[in-house]
Amino acid sequence: MSKRSIIISGGDLDEELTLSVLKEQEERCVIGVDKGVEFLYRHQIMPDYIVGDFDSVSGEIRDYYKNETNVPVREYNPVKDASDTEIAIRLAMTLGSKNMVILGATGGRIDHLWANVQSLMIPFKAGIDAKILDRQNLISIIGSGETHIRRSEAFGTYFSVFPLGEDVFGFNISGARYPLKNHTLTPYNSLCVSNQIAGDSDEAVISFPSGQVILMETCD
Repeated sequence: MSKRSIIISGGDLDEELTLSVLKEQEERCVIGVDKGVEFLYRHQIMPDYIVGDFDSVSGEIRDYYKNETNVPVREYNPVKDASDTEIAIRLAMTLGSKNMVILGATGGRIDHLWANVQSLMIPFKAGIDAKILDRQNLISIIGSGETHIRRSEAFGTYFSVFPLGEDVFGFNISGARYPLKNHTLTPYNSLCVSNQIAGDSDEAVISFPSGQVILMETCD
């Protein structure tokens, strides 16, 4: 099985972006999640797996994959203990994925968005690189040590940092328009929203000795 998984979830899917991600990956495992399966069906892209409770998918599409293809369909009761996207993440990990990108994880209900962001901790704890991607945002979790955001490789103009429920001590940002040194990052303020690489710098560097934070690279 491919070590890279592309998860197509049921939120907003930018057609151009989604197709470009799917086309640029020659060796990948595509997992369709609930309503995200409709996008794959419309574009005649055959997933490797389908998961979800399918409460948002038409019966015609669900039956097509069940009865007319060899795609493994893992259907769950709507009353369950994990979101469809979390189930897909865990499936990708079981299949040996070392890298995953999740599309359709944003848009619509904020509770679903936040559940998807928090679910990034599951692969992070296993040492797996996982990112949520849409047209304006690239969301990941970073841990202790140094993280370099290089101007030549940055997803967008801005980057924001948020702790995941706990204070992060000794937090530093250098090479940025708004630097920080030995700061205590708390989960209830917006200090680290909309930072930028400094005009005279090629990169911004985020560093802290322990813990983890959400990193959002964004563009208008």
